[in-house]
Amino acid sequence: MMVVSAAEAAAALALTGPGGVALLSAEGAAGFLGPRAWRALVDEARAAHPAVAAPDLLCCGPAAGDALAALRAGCRGIVLDASCPAFTAIASACAEAGALLLPGRPPAMEARSLDLRHPAGQARLAAWLTVPPDDTRGHLR
Repeated sequence: MMVVSAAEAAAALALTGPGGVALLSAEGAAGFLGPRAWRALVDEARAAHPAVAAPDLLCCGPAAGDALAALRAGCRGIVLDASCPAFTAIASACAEAGALLLPGRPPAMEARSLDLRHPAGQARLAAWLTVPPDDTRGHLR
């Protein structure tokens, strides 16, 4: 689930089942939001729903420096464009830190495309959350 606020993240966590949901930042968010703000956003949502699994992924676009800053800030899920010249070095740093590095953005529904104040928006999110992770048909933006 792509989220841009703690409220969106908390809504996704409130509607997910026991398997939880991965929280994905906006594209390139490490550069304009920053890893510390992302950590705060995710931590706030997790605090509201501590029993729900919620791995998070901070998107760094092609910026190796942003990926390193994310690691230093404690991010353990990073998306870095595979075309980044320093991708291999960042992959080594992530492996050493025990962080997951993805070479591209995974399929994700954008929470901002839903009006979660209304039952129809909540129902659409709940339906998306029940699609198995390997079935991308339900994970369209």
